[in-house]
Order: sequence, then structure tokens, then C-alpha cells
Amino acid sequence: MKLKLTNRRIFWLKVAIHLAALVPLIWAFYQGFIDQLGGDPVKELLHFTGISAFNLLLISLLVSPLAKRFRIAALIRVRRLIGLYAFVYALTHFLSYILFELQLAWQLVISEIIKRPYITVGFIAFVILLLLTMTSTTWAQRKLGKTWQTLHNFVYIAAILIAFHYIWSVKSDILQPLIYWALLLLLLFFRKQKFIQLIKKCKKTLA
Repeated sequence: MKLKLTNRRIFWLKVAIHLAALVPLIWAFYQGFIDQLGGDPVKELLHFTGISAFNLLLISLLVSPLAKRFRIAALIRVRRLIGLYAFVYALTHFLSYILFELQLAWQLVISEIIKRPYITVGFIAFVILLLLTMTSTTWAQRKLGKTWQTLHNFVYIAAILIAFHYIWSVKSDILQPLIYWALLLLLLFFRKQKFIQLIKKCKKTLA
């Protein structure tokens, strides 16, 4: 089965991605502003931005297998956009935690990152996504050469760290985090060669 995505369809697909990513984010903050996020608005906002970042990251990892399965090479052209929105939500999640949960207490921010394992792994994942976003341009790809692909394979490490961050942050019902783990492992299975190569390179570097 082969589907064709014309430039026009890619354009409208990107428009749909922009709307699907931005409208819920704006609406969530608006709901918080008018005090309609429930009894613990900070918790709701953190959960929404965090889980949305994870959802978008998983969708970005799904793009390549879908493009190969249905032979839609043009679909790859929206992968970077989805990945960038994953970072936008991750950034919003991190800033919301600093602004609303810790009230800009920077010493407490550093202490939380160091002392709480689930925040430590979440912060490392955020830094990885930041690096990937900063090097997502065509110019950076040309400048870094072969190193660019190795660096961007770290998205798999980021996804695993986010999965740990999620399941460690849940105090009771871990069914949903486990479902996310299953989805992530399935996606990693589809990209197992790149993931294995990344692990081997990391081991060689640390040796």
C-alpha cells in the first residue's frame, strides 16, 4: 500500500499539527488563569504539559516506522515539527514547575534536581531535548556531519528517561505509566538497530 503526500497536503498537515499542539496548551493556561483546573491547578498543569510532551515525543518516534510501512517518504517532513513541539511542552512543564511549584526558589530548584531521582532523570531528558532542538536546523546538520545523527539518536535515551520520570513520579496508580512503557518499548523495537548502535557508541566512549 502506497499513499502520496503532496506539498499541499504536507502544508495542511503542518497547519493541523500547529493547531493541535498550540490550542490545547493555550487553553490549559487560560483554564488555569480563570481558576478552572480543579482543586490543584499546578498539579493539573504539570501533568498536562508533561504527558503531552511525552505523547508528542512518542508520535515523533512513530513517524519513521509509519513512513516506511506505508511508503510515505514525505511524512518524514513533519517529524521535526512534532519533535519541536515535544520540546515546547517539555520546556513549559519545566518552567511551570519552577514558577508555580517552587516559586522561583533557585536553591530549591538545584536541590530538587540533585536529591530527587525522578526529577534528576527528567532534567537530564530535558537537557537532551534542548540539545536536539538547538541542533535541529539544516545548518547544524551540515556543520555536525556524521556526529549529528549520533546526537539525535539520543532521543531514544531521552524517551527512556522520561518514562522513568513518569513512573517514578506516580504515587499510586501505575497502570498508565506502564502502558506508556509498553508503547515506548514497541517503538524502540522498530528502531532497535539505531538504538543498539547508540548504546555501543556510548560504551566505547566511556571505556
